[in-house]
Amino acid sequence: LMMLALTMSTTAATIDKRLEKTQDYVIEVKVGGKSIGKINVSLWPDLAPKTVHNFDSLVVAGAYNGTAFHRVIPGFVIQGGDPNSIDKPKRTWGMGDPSQTRVPAEFSNVPHERGILSMARSQDPNSASSQFFICVDDVPSLNGKYAVFGKVTSGMDVVDKIVNAKRDDRDNPIEKHVMYISKVTKKTK
Repeated sequence: LMMLALTMSTTAATIDKRLEKTQDYVIEVKVGGKSIGKINVSLWPDLAPKTVHNFDSLVVAGAYNGTAFHRVIPGFVIQGGDPNSIDKPKRTWGMGDPSQTRVPAEFSNVPHERGILSMARSQDPNSASSQFFICVDDVPSLNGKYAVFGKVTSGMDVVDKIVNAKRDDRDNPIEKHVMYISKVTKKTK
């Protein structure tokens, strides 16, 4: 019993520590120029430092602004962040830009549950760049194969709107769901 209490307090302490070290962002999503809502996310630099650094660098540079959630699959994920989705033909969305920085794999034992943010990649485990996905359901088949780097803290209703959008046979939403990401500045005590 004492061992269980110690394990539970250690787990709680680990979670509290992770929450202290989060980096927070807001993803506003627009369809036809009109906002459909905001998704608030917290990233975990202690879990995936290179992935979080890459994401943060792209946010600061404004690289995500104007990109789309180009892949929506109910019961699975919404995926976005491909620079091709800004102004290239829809058939190129999801193919990425080969000149982008590649991030080495940072796999962990954090499960791919509803609301988890993780990096998209090709067959090469070290090929993540700017594309990321948000799990709309628990997806254990992805565990240990993709780099989890954060979680949605509010706005899953917006994620659900996106995943339920009408889509074509390539799982692209018919209407473009454009994202604008900004970093939340934390107030110091």
